[in-house]
Amino acid sequence: MKEIALLALAAALLASHATAADGLLPNLAPYKGQSRTDIDASTIKGKVLCGYQGWFRAPGDGVSDRWGHWSGVSTVTAANLTFEMWPDMTDYPPSERFPVVGMKHKDGSQAYLFSSVRPAVVDLHFKWMREHGIDGVCVQRFLSGHRDSNTLHTTGVLAYARNSANRTGRVFCVEYDMSGAPTDKLFEMITSDWKFLVDRMQVTKDKRYLHERGKPVLLIYGFFPDRFGADVANRIIDFFKSDPKYGVFLVGAGAWWWRSITDTGWPQVYRRFDMYKPWNVGNTMQSADGKLQMASTNYWSDDMKEARKSGMMYLPVLYPGFSWDNLMRAYNQPQNVGHPISRRGGEFLWEQFVTAAELKPEALFVAMFDEVDEGTAIFKVTNDPPVGPHLVMFEGKPSDWYLRLVGQGTKMFRGKMPLQRTIPAIETKPPLLRAAVALHEGSCLHRPRCRSRLYVFRDLRVGPPAYALTVKPGPNPEIPKPPGTQTTARTASPAGRPPRRSHNTYSWSAASRRDASRARACP
Repeated sequence: MKEIALLALAAALLASHATAADGLLPNLAPYKGQSRTDIDASTIKGKVLCGYQGWFRAPGDGVSDRWGHWSGVSTVTAANLTFEMWPDMTDYPPSERFPVVGMKHKDGSQAYLFSSVRPAVVDLHFKWMREHGIDGVCVQRFLSGHRDSNTLHTTGVLAYARNSANRTGRVFCVEYDMSGAPTDKLFEMITSDWKFLVDRMQVTKDKRYLHERGKPVLLIYGFFPDRFGADVANRIIDFFKSDPKYGVFLVGAGAWWWRSITDTGWPQVYRRFDMYKPWNVGNTMQSADGKLQMASTNYWSDDMKEARKSGMMYLPVLYPGFSWDNLMRAYNQPQNVGHPISRRGGEFLWEQFVTAAELKPEALFVAMFDEVDEGTAIFKVTNDPPVGPHLVMFEGKPSDWYLRLVGQGTKMFRGKMPLQRTIPAIETKPPLLRAAVALHEGSCLHRPRCRSRLYVFRDLRVGPPAYALTVKPGPNPEIPKPPGTQTTARTASPAGRPPRRSHNTYSWSAASRRDASRARACP
């Protein structure tokens, strides 16, 4: 029956090609809700954008019966998982936590993972971006294995990102990844899919789609001479730069050593884009004293000069660290083949922001928001993963540490804070009380129907342990500070509104993981 249902869904999706707009699934139709405009979508200049993979799947998510990109099969075990970091699942709604059978935390509680094809998950990720001052994302779109544009698992995540960008005031754009796509079909695959996104999904007409010089921004990754010839590259560039209807502001991405490449036709290829993004992940150098491993940024200045000489903008890639031991094992490759790159508590990433702030390229690309396969994720990762697997953690830093670093780095890049060569003291945002209020849309702590409920969250400055806030009817409007924290007691009130008298009494206690699983948001 399950196979029949999937076939029926596929038939319905294919049938939606019959008309230009009619028949599209609701999530693929143009966004028509309220739209915030916090971030200027008319230019890429000054932006700090993150790559957004959105490729994780889970049995029971409505799309897959496998743990896509967690293990690739129907189970996740210490022996078969293919990712390096376990996401912090604290903020995910109960409906978006998929239990991993056989995986338990140290306290015996159930371990969970998420699926990217759920709109609530994408909403949560964009909420984090807004809270931490991250401008937006380049949604990855993979041509390898691509069959049909109008399918839930390939296009649904892009639709959810579009909707979430509107609701949070972020920007978004598409980035194609040509890795693994057949060369003889590459041009047809990428151009036909783009036409689908423009004509049927109308993605470039969305208010939050990023533009430059009046054209939609499109990134294409995979320009390497050993993958295809310059003739194929030029054909792709010609279409996207010249087509009167489907033309874009084209950002090419590929070899970081592009200036030294001499393969026939390729020196010209690399100088034809509107902007170039050299893929820098894994490219390192030693510090002056030879004691530290740092990201290679010493070529950025010469890159920028050559790019501007060729009439291009420059988009350097920043990354927080790297590791893919589990992924390599799954593909029968030697572990440590990529030599894991330590994050050094965030200093590795911060040094790159310092260089960017000094050189002032047009924009920055952070790799990546959610890439736990190769250990470059900046979203919330737990320091308390399940027992058994070999996993990389945040070296004792809070789970949102890298979100905060990117937010602060963005300010420094834009000149909104002084250049600082070491990580500045970063204030907890939001404070513990504000986190509780924001978690439940502020005023719900005051609603009578929410009394006698349990709310669980953490002091973001120190990470675990979590604290439980119990709300019961009573006359005390003040919330006492949690045990062992420096948070000042304040009246619970929605952010941006004056405190109002509450008829609830609040009390704190240490929270177990079981408490977190029982906590519910207000209706």
